[in-house]
Amino acid sequence: MTRASEFRECFHALRDILRPYARDLIVTHDSATNYSLDTKHIMQNKKPLFFAAVQIKKNYVSFHLMPVYVNPDLLCALSDNLKSRMHGKSCFNLQSHDKVLAAELAELVQAAYADYQRSGYA
Repeated sequence: MTRASEFRECFHALRDILRPYARDLIVTHDSATNYSLDTKHIMQNKKPLFFAAVQIKKNYVSFHLMPVYVNPDLLCALSDNLKSRMHGKSCFNLQSHDKVLAAELAELVQAAYADYQRSGYA
């Protein structure tokens, strides 16, 4: 499998984690390399609050999840394997699809969405 095909496989798996939330959020990008969701909550700067995105970059696939920046306690139960893929406070970089990491990210997204709902953002 080529690197490009590994990235595409990873992107599709991560995008599929986010797609169920599109019914309640706003899809801001939906292309072969970028899928992004905003909330309907408008911030003081008059822009919607970002929720999550997955993007194919040059050397990895990035998975951004803003609720973990807003509430870092969401990261407390992360495995060391997933923590090792964190870049910054709310981004995870992967180079291939890993079913275990994808399942963990799916659980994290579910918790993050619930946290946004409790906070009145979603």
